[in-house]
Amino acid sequence: MDDEVDRLVQGWRRALPEVDVSPLEVLSRVSRLARHLDRQRTVVLARHDLEIWSFDVLSALRRAEAPKHLSPGQLLAQTLVSSGTMTNRLDHLEGRALVRRRPDPTDARSVRVQITPAGRRRVDGALTDLVAREQAILGTLDDGERAELSGLLRRVVAPFDA
Repeated sequence: MDDEVDRLVQGWRRALPEVDVSPLEVLSRVSRLARHLDRQRTVVLARHDLEIWSFDVLSALRRAEAPKHLSPGQLLAQTLVSSGTMTNRLDHLEGRALVRRRPDPTDARSVRVQITPAGRRRVDGALTDLVAREQAILGTLDDGERAELSGLLRRVVAPFDA
């Protein structure tokens, strides 16, 4: 079964036969898959009145261990955005009553961010729908193939996360 990447690679091999374009066979597919996933995630999350960024923040808070709050710095580390961007996101989510900020009991200069019950219900519903959609996307792979693909992708991505 040929796909768009096969056609792209064949074209480059004809145009520049002296260049090894084999990395395109993997990374162009990863790139195309990422774009498809972003579109799918946008559609699923919109059903829950969320954007990808708001889902990311709420998800980080939802996964937080006891005492179930994170500092803005911890949220920055998990979502890879700037401090100013995080402040704007928290303002927006707090305005929608999905998170609340409280003074840090151990440092009066800091705050702690908690997900509200409304935020919890929203992110839980969104994750349930998102996982169902992503199960369908991976439906052509059996459990062993999924594990193999996951392991291979982990090896490629891990250096970027280090």
